[in-house]
Amino acid sequence: MSEEPQPELRWAPIPPKPSRKGRVWLMIGLVVAALLIVGVLLFFLLPRGETPEPGSSASPSPSSSATPTPSGSPIASPSPSSEPTAPVETVPPVTDPTIPAFQGQVSGWLGDAGRGLDIVAGATGQDALPVIDTLQEDAQRLSDAQPPASIDQKWRDGVAAYSQSLTALRSAVSAGSGVSSAVDAARGSVQNLKSLVGL
Repeated sequence: MSEEPQPELRWAPIPPKPSRKGRVWLMIGLVVAALLIVGVLLFFLLPRGETPEPGSSASPSPSSSATPTPSGSPIASPSPSSEPTAPVETVPPVTDPTIPAFQGQVSGWLGDAGRGLDIVAGATGQDALPVIDTLQEDAQRLSDAQPPASIDQKWRDGVAAYSQSLTALRSAVSAGSGVSSAVDAARGSVQNLKSLVGL
């Protein structure tokens, strides 16, 4: 029996895979470059909300034209905008509200005052203090409201009386005595304000 010659096995190196590092860095570089271009375009093209300085407009001011003098030599008259002046801030005039408009503005706070005083009358001890704090905040809002000129002084006096009655109510609740009479006084103040605006 003869042995057949077996093919000789030789180990050959496996060809290396092509390196992809260069491609990855190329793509990262392109993305960064695109982001930089977009950022620069946005920086230069978007308005920044800045107002131009006075006198820096591209169009010449009509007041800066040369005016001839009697002697014939032109003298440039200075533009008023070229002088450093503070900008003039105009406050819009305060319009006198009508009674119905003012009524709509304060009716919510006055309605809450009645409900809050009912809660205070039914509360026991220190539970009423947060409600009184809320009523005092509403009283401050009533004081800040701009009433019509026809009832301005009466409104101011009425709100001051209401604020004082709330202060007295807070003291009565803290002391634990005289709460019902203080609640009645505050209710009377609220009723005066309501009748003043026609509620």
